Amino acid sequence: MDFEDADLHRRLDADGRPLEDGYEPPLAEDRLRELYRDMRLSRHFDERMISLQRQGRVGTYASSAGQEGSQFGSMYALRDDDWVFYQYREHGSVLDRGGLADYVRYWMGQEAGNATLTDHHVAPLNISIGSHVPHATGMAWASKLRGDDSVVVCHFGEGATSEGDFHEGANFAGVFDVPAVFVCNNNSWAISVPAEAQTASRTFAAKAEAYGFPGVRVDGMDPLATYEVLTEAVDRARDPDGSPPEGAGGRATRPTLVEAVQYRFGAHTTADDPSVYRDDEEVERWKRWDPIPRLETYLRERGTLDDESIDSIEAEVERAVAEAIDRATAAEPDPEDLFSDAYAEPTERVREQRAYLRRLREEYGDEALLED
Repeated sequence: MDFEDADLHRRLDADGRPLEDGYEPPLAEDRLRELYRDMRLSRHFDERMISLQRQGRVGTYASSAGQEGSQFGSMYALRDDDWVFYQYREHGSVLDRGGLADYVRYWMGQEAGNATLTDHHVAPLNISIGSHVPHATGMAWASKLRGDDSVVVCHFGEGATSEGDFHEGANFAGVFDVPAVFVCNNNSWAISVPAEAQTASRTFAAKAEAYGFPGVRVDGMDPLATYEVLTEAVDRARDPDGSPPEGAGGRATRPTLVEAVQYRFGAHTTADDPSVYRDDEEVERWKRWDPIPRLETYLRERGTLDDESIDSIEAEVERAVAEAIDRATAAEPDPEDLFSDAYAEPTERVREQRAYLRRLREEYGDEALLED
């Protein structure tokens, strides 16, 4: 799974310069600046969340540093009414839709911060590997049955392709031609298991062939290339009649599997020690492809960014994250949120547990319960 493969769609080289003379980006100048700003926001958010975890102010956290290109490159290809399913590392999917303070609240252990995601057409965070793939397929099928033209994009890591949920969801998606785009974020490591130990296929994108829909590989650390690939995949899902017939039976295929090849610079989570299974030289080799300085170089040379605008963006993202953390810290959590979404309708056991908690709070108060 060579990062230099010819079938890997890429627009910028490692230094941020176009691979083709005369290349024009697929986004307007203002959107290019927003894309850079959002990637900087995500990277700074990542740094602050790791710091907060080390201080004991948030729980275990999964770093996304190095993967901003695929996250925002994919989100910029969507409409606001398209749905997004993410695993636990695609923070850009949430940040792109707003609600930064609520998202910080979630990582601080406040369930209310997770509940607002659906208002932005983002499915709640999934922590069990691959189990959201059938859910995304089901939602895409529902969209098709309703006759609307919304698309579902589902993110997961390459390790999820070793789970039965991935294969069941992909098979169903192919059979029923659902309007879904499956984004496999191949960041080289599923915790400590290298990508080559996950599959005997030459690529992860090749798995789509078995299910009768296209598989595409893209440099996930190149946001412009990712945007192009996702735009094509979303268009295929939204308007298959406008696409050339492909797949089994000559049907116009709707789903697409996108393998976004990239690398996570940090640990799997803050509970992980990556030095046990990879060396620093490997990390430094991949940092040459860091999506943020690559895009910055490209935009500087286009005249889209300069020192002044970059300084302004840096100050803006630092302020936005600081304000979000302050708001999240000031929010009062409700312990009864623990029971809110366990079931659509509370069971008798859940009602008993909630009543028991209320009696304890009335008798001892929240502070005493926390001390115990």
